[in-house]
Amino acid sequence: MSNSDRVPTHTDTKEFSLGCNGRGIMHRMPLSVDEQFRMIKESEVFDHFDRIPQPGEESEYLRASEKYGVPMTTGLWTYVVNQDEELVRTNLRFAKEAGIACHNLMISARRADGAVVTDDEVAEFYLKAYEYGNSIGVTICAEVHIYMFSEDFRRVLPVANLVRARGAPFNFVLDHSHVLLKIESEEEQDVSQIREDVASGRLKLDPYEDGNIIDEWIRENMVVWLQVRPVAPNGPKNRSMLGRGDRYGRACQYPFFRPAAGEWTEFWHAYKVEPCKEVVRRQLLHHWNTPGSPMKWVTTDMIDMPDYGGGVGYSLWEQNVAIARWIRQTWNDIKSGS
Repeated sequence: MSNSDRVPTHTDTKEFSLGCNGRGIMHRMPLSVDEQFRMIKESEVFDHFDRIPQPGEESEYLRASEKYGVPMTTGLWTYVVNQDEELVRTNLRFAKEAGIACHNLMISARRADGAVVTDDEVAEFYLKAYEYGNSIGVTICAEVHIYMFSEDFRRVLPVANLVRARGAPFNFVLDHSHVLLKIESEEEQDVSQIREDVASGRLKLDPYEDGNIIDEWIRENMVVWLQVRPVAPNGPKNRSMLGRGDRYGRACQYPFFRPAAGEWTEFWHAYKVEPCKEVVRRQLLHHWNTPGSPMKWVTTDMIDMPDYGGGVGYSLWEQNVAIARWIRQTWNDIKSGS
């Protein structure tokens, strides 16, 4: 692609807000809310704080946000269909009061009675949340994520089409880590029952292969929020902490740069981070080159949960800052045609 192809005339509307997930504003142990907001402010690399406070913590977050002038712009919550419809409205009301612009619906793969949620049920849940969010000025979106309906990647576009058929946009959160971790891992592919389709080539996970699912999503021009967390294809599980079922955490996080001696017991190779970087470059290029691209938010997501980086010895915060600096440099390079 030539520079002339990559650098059309654009305006400031192409800029996005860069935030850090609140579960990653720490080194190895949790910090006070005040300290987290202070770190975001002093880093001079982030624009906003990404988190919906836990119940009872709302006033503490609001005080810290105002004290340091760091907005809470994005946040997410996990929801169960036929159970949490009112919880969505409660969280959206708080989001409005707190100045949060975007709320990410993480819609569980199973509804309240334990049955697998259908595409129609997901679309209906999304649409009800969208209608209420739109009425109060909060953007609703939905994410590709483990344990959610979207862990079967084949369901994302059918749900998107159901939503669009009802006259609403399908606002998508692209967390490519949940796709990349399944590359070369039959165990991970079996979780979402996609192994046969991957083996046959009907479903392509590798971002370097033509016709892969991530490129499909990017071309749909529906990504409003890009989350950036490196994983290694078929990478190491988190052996520092037990996750669901008292098993080691899943391989949903891989350091962006090499941890220091004694900080991590697993392998680290720089090339393992390249698939993540490639996806980020493609989404940023798409955003720059595509009129009407809806992307407004990017976040770094090195976090402390068992399936991610809970209990590890390296600093989550330092990893997030390094990712943020790389994103800003990559974005500047794209704008300058480098």
